[in-house]
Amino acid sequence: MTNTSISAIFDQTAEPRLATPGLNRATIFFLIVAIVGLSCGVLSFIFGHHSIYHNTREMPWGLLISTYAFWAITSTGLCIYAAMSHVFGGTRMGIISNRMVWMSIICIMAAFATIGVEIASPHRMLIYNVLSPNPTSNIWWMGTLYGLAVGCMIIEFAGIVTGLVRVALIVGIFAAIAEVLANSCLGGVFATLPARPYWYGAQLPIYFLTAAFLSGAAAAVLFNFLAYWLRGEKMSPTVHLGVKSAGKAMTLVLILYTVATFWRLVSFYVGGPELGRIAADALISGPLAINFWVLEVCIGLLIPIILIILSRLEDVGMMALAGLLVLIGQFVARYDLVVAGQIVPQNLGWDDLPSHFSYIPSIFEFGVIAGGIGVVAFGFLIGERVFGKTFTQKEHH
Repeated sequence: MTNTSISAIFDQTAEPRLATPGLNRATIFFLIVAIVGLSCGVLSFIFGHHSIYHNTREMPWGLLISTYAFWAITSTGLCIYAAMSHVFGGTRMGIISNRMVWMSIICIMAAFATIGVEIASPHRMLIYNVLSPNPTSNIWWMGTLYGLAVGCMIIEFAGIVTGLVRVALIVGIFAAIAEVLANSCLGGVFATLPARPYWYGAQLPIYFLTAAFLSGAAAAVLFNFLAYWLRGEKMSPTVHLGVKSAGKAMTLVLILYTVATFWRLVSFYVGGPELGRIAADALISGPLAINFWVLEVCIGLLIPIILIILSRLEDVGMMALAGLLVLIGQFVARYDLVVAGQIVPQNLGWDDLPSHFSYIPSIFEFGVIAGGIGVVAFGFLIGERVFGKTFTQKEHH
């Protein structure tokens, strides 16, 4: 493809009206946040991960693992909804599906950036994932399938931009299948560790898929609201119906996720290993209780349900606020899950071990989190500027 043809494509997709000084400054700001934040993680390769991060031998996984899971799960949800909208073209969410594809790519990039500075030798992962595959490893399948998914999504989005609709449709289906399988393997990484009773079992892969549907719907509502807020425009009736459908999906899955969370905790008190119950205690009345009750339950589940009821699925701003709170709650829920699974000593009661290990993320870990948010915000703004017409073109059909 020549430079002239590429330029012609961008001329058809770009929205020059979004190139305002304010938005340009915001885009540069989030780019700087992404670079500075991820540089905090790069320092770990210079000074050592043990010096930069607060992970220990007893608690090897921390904030960065949970953040990777959050972005990856959100990407899966967006990809699934977009694929469903493309396959079943009559769905109301079809009009917002192109933006969901783009943001799914951006979210998985934030996940890759986070995990890239968390593991000690990311280059080995890239090399030996191909040269020395291990089909018996959940982590190998997770990395391979997420890599396949992002490749398919990039091709899908290229097909959308260039008008190759059939190619985009077919590749998008493969992307969604790969994302679902990768999400399942991500849950399986935790669920197949019998030494960690709080994680072990068949629940987590399905639990993660439910979380993907919830986070994806919340992100779809939020990003579409922000897109029109940036433009200073009111949504067209068709877009409003699309966002309303995403809001309905968010409401349904929010209820299902709340019920699943309740029964997951109850299961630890009616049998099973004692360490699993003690880990659940850490959430309900222990060191993670504030996270769980205030951020995960109240802010992430109950208040969004109230806001959705008050909005009657008509007030997009209120639904977007509910979506933002859901995403905050899901972020904390991933952190609570990762930490609760390790916080109880495996040999509790021996050698005067504490009842719970202590883990407080370092400032560098928080810096990486800010970097991931910067990646998503920068990607969102660039997408609206460069591909804005692609996201809204269906309104004019």
